[in-house]
Amino acid sequence: MTRQPITVAITRHVDPERAAEVAAWARAGEELLRARPGYLGNGWIRPDPDSHEWHMLFRFADAESLAAWESSPERAWWVASAQGLVEDAVDERRTGIEGWFDEPASTVQIVKTAPPTPPRWKQMVAIFLVFYPLSLGANVLFGWLLPEWPVFARVFVAVVVVTPIMTYAALPFVTRALRPWLLAGRAG
Repeated sequence: MTRQPITVAITRHVDPERAAEVAAWARAGEELLRARPGYLGNGWIRPDPDSHEWHMLFRFADAESLAAWESSPERAWWVASAQGLVEDAVDERRTGIEGWFDEPASTVQIVKTAPPTPPRWKQMVAIFLVFYPLSLGANVLFGWLLPEWPVFARVFVAVVVVTPIMTYAALPFVTRALRPWLLAGRAG
């Protein structure tokens, strides 16, 4: 089983009059998160200064390191310290392709708007620009190296070889290079 980074998005309801207290509480949580093995980054986002909804995003290297954080005494203390200060509403976990278009992991200070996301059609174009040449090259190479193998076996080997290259090198490079185009016209 491969280990995938996992992003958790939690929406919390906050009384705007207690924003300073919640901001201090959030900073304490960030300090606790930074000390955790597998921690990759986090951020707090508010739609506007008077919003009752605050969105916390945090990312771990894999489900095991997330589970260790969630069962830790530090997290239990931190969550308990917000009793009466914040109220959880929604908890969403994501892995997979949407992470390719996230901003690089870093601590984000409280901002007024959510970060922009490229339209799906632009995400599709970015993926195609990586996937097509890698897939074509791998299939030609393995067709030449393994001509006696059945096509399903050659394609399987090509996918096994190309997937990590695409995920860890090619797609991050292309999305960084295309970022101005991907985000053109998006408020950020």
